[in-house]
Amino acid sequence: MPLSYRLARAVNTFDPFNGQSFTNMASYTDRAVFDVFKKNQSPSHASHPDFGHLILLVFEAVLEVVCVSLPGYIVARQGMFDAEAQKFVANLNVMLFTPCLIFTKLASQLTAQKLIELGVIPFIFVVQTLVSYLCSVGVSKAFGFKRRPRNFVVAMGVFGNSNSLPISLVISLSKTLKGLHWDRVPGDNDDEVAARGILYLLIFQQLGQLVRWSWGYHVLLAPASKYAEEEAGRNSLAEQGRYQDEPSQDERRELLADVDDNTSEGDHRDAPSATESEYGSGSATPVNRTQYASSTNTPSSSVLALDGANGQPKLGTISSFPLSDEQPIPKGPKGWWVRLQRSVRRLFHTLSEKISSGGRKVFATLPQGMQKVLRKVHHAISRFLHGLWEFMNPPLWAMLAAIVVASIPPLQHLFFSPGSFVSNSVTRAVAQSGGVAVPLILVVLGANLARNTLPQEETQSSDDPKEERKLLIAALVSRMLLPTVIMAPILALTAKYVPISILDDPIFIIVCFLLTGAPSALQLAQICQINNVYMGAMSRLLFQSYVVWILPSTLILVMLALEVVEWAAA
Repeated sequence: MPLSYRLARAVNTFDPFNGQSFTNMASYTDRAVFDVFKKNQSPSHASHPDFGHLILLVFEAVLEVVCVSLPGYIVARQGMFDAEAQKFVANLNVMLFTPCLIFTKLASQLTAQKLIELGVIPFIFVVQTLVSYLCSVGVSKAFGFKRRPRNFVVAMGVFGNSNSLPISLVISLSKTLKGLHWDRVPGDNDDEVAARGILYLLIFQQLGQLVRWSWGYHVLLAPASKYAEEEAGRNSLAEQGRYQDEPSQDERRELLADVDDNTSEGDHRDAPSATESEYGSGSATPVNRTQYASSTNTPSSSVLALDGANGQPKLGTISSFPLSDEQPIPKGPKGWWVRLQRSVRRLFHTLSEKISSGGRKVFATLPQGMQKVLRKVHHAISRFLHGLWEFMNPPLWAMLAAIVVASIPPLQHLFFSPGSFVSNSVTRAVAQSGGVAVPLILVVLGANLARNTLPQEETQSSDDPKEERKLLIAALVSRMLLPTVIMAPILALTAKYVPISILDDPIFIIVCFLLTGAPSALQLAQICQINNVYMGAMSRLLFQSYVVWILPSTLILVMLALEVVEWAAA
């Protein structure tokens, strides 16, 4: 009997694999083909629950976040968790608990193959950021905002929450939704799904941190005084006719003389003062130079300054090692450590002097053309390394350590093998500290929703309530509506037709959709507190985003993600 005839007869009559009917099929191969045939005949939408049950599951996930955030709100309303305490807890979380979470999740899940597959995440992040930026700019123009409110709307639209709320939702959805297991992972379970989701979120989070604390902190959410200084500077130049008239020959000579004098005097100045003269607070705030302006005003910046005469690096007086024994050395064992420190400092200083002397001698023997090229290369590398060092923070160091551990299988086995000594002591302690990160962020979220924690000068500010309302509407549309409308088709087509294995992971698609329409990042509230920028509007935005619109928004995003997963796998 032909196989097609037997399959058609089985489908039209009964299941031949129940009970004794299995003998009607010729072989196990026929049974496998029948399973595929029957799977294709199954009704649609069978891979996820119905709409009513999905509402219940999403409501459970959101309610979990609300229950963890509610104590922070109550404590803040009682006056025991003010703005300064919120800053302290947020900084403590960033400095200690979040790095522990990053290390345990990334180092235990990453492999060399996964690192290659995760390369698609930066491209998706760039596309999401670009789409959100264009939406924010368009909405700002539609509302007729000027520069400062427009930058606020852009910051609210570009920087979405990729930490607290999405992590809690992913953990909750991984245990409630069925069909999220990845067939490429043998023995996949709910814990593995949650771990992969957190891994994806952490990578998106760190990419967002790079832009948030540079462009967002220094440009988009700059203090109001910076805009006033820039406007005053423009008005002063306009009064002097700098914009209308060309400078005369005498003025040009004076300007050139001033530049020459400043250049000659710059060799005798320290690096911080030179940086301040170049990037003053009243000047414009371009992204690529503001980072250096904020980072080079530190004592360590003089290490990387170049000598104007020969282009060689020189040590500043602030950052050089103290070699003189000005303070007396304590007697007894306490003085041993001081003597050891000074000996090590002298040793490093002697070695650095010898290496620098030898390098200068070799450099002097090179042709002039090669010397100029090497000066430029050294200057570029020094600025890059200095900016990278200043930019690194504990979460980024934790991510780097996790990549190192994951790239060395014996080291990864040492840290995460169930029976090893390091796993039972160090790794377990780090994991316990990491478990505090998400609840602590949610507690701070609840405290941020209490408006009584705002400073008195902000609550009594003269901001127009109508403008604040317009800012609120523009920020919500730019963050939670328009990016979802634009990114949903892009993500669907990417999951369907781009041949990258990570796009087949259902939890990755859910993560992408959750980040597309996630509320504004909680760290923006911290930046607004630091720079005193639209704190009233920020507080109202947090309430609207995380209390009013979070349930319908999350429900729509999860439904879209599940539909895309089902359509891409069809």
